[in-house]
Amino acid sequence: MLELSPFGWFVVSLCAVMVGITKTGIPGLGILVVPLMASALPARSSVGVLLGILILADLFAVGYHRHNAKWHHVLRLLPPAFAGIVAGYFGLRLVTNEQLKPIIGVIVLVMLAVNYWKTRTKGKDASIPTQWWFAAGLGFLAGITTMMANAAGPIMIIYLLAMRLPKVEFVGTGVWFFFVVNWLKVPFSANLQLMTTESVKFDLMMLPFIAVGALAGIFLLKRIPQKAFAAVVQILAAAAAIKLLF
Repeated sequence: MLELSPFGWFVVSLCAVMVGITKTGIPGLGILVVPLMASALPARSSVGVLLGILILADLFAVGYHRHNAKWHHVLRLLPPAFAGIVAGYFGLRLVTNEQLKPIIGVIVLVMLAVNYWKTRTKGKDASIPTQWWFAAGLGFLAGITTMMANAAGPIMIIYLLAMRLPKVEFVGTGVWFFFVVNWLKVPFSANLQLMTTESVKFDLMMLPFIAVGALAGIFLLKRIPQKAFAAVVQILAAAAAIKLLF
């Protein structure tokens, strides 16, 4: 079993709560989780432990959002995402997280700026991207970033914002996408010794904290207005991108 100081246990437990909130209610809140986990655990261990926590939180999320996904969006994104996961698997042998993060940060900020400009200038008349390359490009990018750093949340936010989904369908679609993607990552992560028997045992100890976060996320989602929801996820995505730059 992984050995942690009392403060380390507190940090990982807090991260489990935040992941639960992110999965069921407020996408993007989990941006703080990656650096916090890395501060409490060895770098490689933190990646594997976080993947297990994400998968357990996914179970709560898909149970609640079982009828809220727009499946045509999920199915459009999954094939390029799987290709991105494979690329990320090999990329872990060639490219470091430090080299990848600023690239992703710049892409997210540029796309947020474009989305903001479109909605400000055209409002409800702004076109919804239907080109095949839009979903393919973001799906592939999400696959790479989730495999290498568990940091695909901002990429998915960009796609879902562009589709202008109501908040419940926004969250539900993202939940089901990541539920499938995170399971696809398991054999690759196990092969790289990122996910181990020890990390899974540790993850199961976090179940009560994940459950508390999932309930809090459901509570928040029901009460936050649609306009505020869109603003919050954009702010969180921007914060995530800026964090990746530095």
